[in-house]
Amino acid sequence: MTRRIVITSLGSYGDVNPYMGLAIGLRDRGYEPVIATSEFYRSYVEREGIAFHPVRPNVDPDDRALVARVMDPSRGTEFLLRDFVLPPLRESYEDLTRAVEGAAMLISHPITFAAPIVAEERRVPWVSTVLAPASFFSVHDLPVFPPLPLVKHLERIPGASRLLVGLARAASRSLAGPVNRLRAERALPSGGNPFLEGQHSPNMVLALFSRVLADPQRDWPANVRITGVIPYNGPASEQLPHDLQRFLEAGPPPVVFTLGSLAVTAAGNFYQTSVDAARRAGCRAVLLTGPHPGNRPAEPLPDGIIVVEHAAHSRLLPRSAATVHHGGIGTLHQALRAGRPMLVVPYAHDQPDNAFRAARLGVSRTVPPRRYSATRVAGELRTLLDSRSYVDRAASVSSRMATEDGLAEACDAIEVLLPAR
Repeated sequence: MTRRIVITSLGSYGDVNPYMGLAIGLRDRGYEPVIATSEFYRSYVEREGIAFHPVRPNVDPDDRALVARVMDPSRGTEFLLRDFVLPPLRESYEDLTRAVEGAAMLISHPITFAAPIVAEERRVPWVSTVLAPASFFSVHDLPVFPPLPLVKHLERIPGASRLLVGLARAASRSLAGPVNRLRAERALPSGGNPFLEGQHSPNMVLALFSRVLADPQRDWPANVRITGVIPYNGPASEQLPHDLQRFLEAGPPPVVFTLGSLAVTAAGNFYQTSVDAARRAGCRAVLLTGPHPGNRPAEPLPDGIIVVEHAAHSRLLPRSAATVHHGGIGTLHQALRAGRPMLVVPYAHDQPDNAFRAARLGVSRTVPPRRYSATRVAGELRTLLDSRSYVDRAASVSSRMATEDGLAEACDAIEVLLPAR
């Protein structure tokens, strides 16, 4: 029996990293994982010794105009789906069909819409995944909708959550045409709304997020298994840059300002404002600006502030005093594991919902991007750093997460569905 397992994903490094960790875990158990995703990630995947198969569309996280539209708080998700993910659906289907030849299983990401079609048509056992609680669209734990974050408060009104999820369901139908047409062409029955129930496998749904973020709800799929996070953050051998290492050793823990791997491409004035905020708050700071020269604040920088293109969050954040970030689920998990307070500046997609959940844990505060000013951020930082409750809650949440083994849980669950060796 083949041991080949195809894992498909689409998006930023935050969308690829959990599956990289999963692939390494499965490889260590004797399987032959294949990461099927955008060509951009080929070298990133292959340097870990994992097999790679290209699947369109090809992501370019350095395309600033594209990323700016994807990260738009009001229309970013609609643009991502309507204009980027769904137009090449047929090409995605063709690429993934070739990838699963001879495979024992297909594991999908929430927006790899060709995966359910390929799995059903090719009769390949299929396991779906979600990376954040917002993907479940529960009426009992209403997600925060990026265009209208305050709508979350309406869930206190009886019946309001069902109405809002119903409206979201109706709005998404206009986007589902390419998926429905492809299923009809392949003589497959309707698979449900591809953005809601249609993304979930009838075999198993792995929730690759920490249990601290959400409790299972009555309207989640019955076969959901919360594994905990798979905290892959690049090769285990990757060290902090030498200049950053010296900076960390030269003074008290700094505040880390980061926009992850995608939002950093459309940072705007985030980093210059952050310099002014750190100076006003009287704290040292590390700015993770990515490779884009336009993100570098004007020189000279104040004492106690350093600019670094990239540093592994898993190594840097535990040595920080606090983290200011965009709320991407990968960065959020790393910040929670680090056990430090955080300030979340959510842009689009699941980020406002992630920010809400972090605030609900008592470990963070939230500032909308349009209100990200030096004065506001400096005040928020002083609140986070001077209040013992945020520091203690962050340490407590980190301790709870330390008991989770997301990789082992996910691999165990997958092995249950695989044919006997």
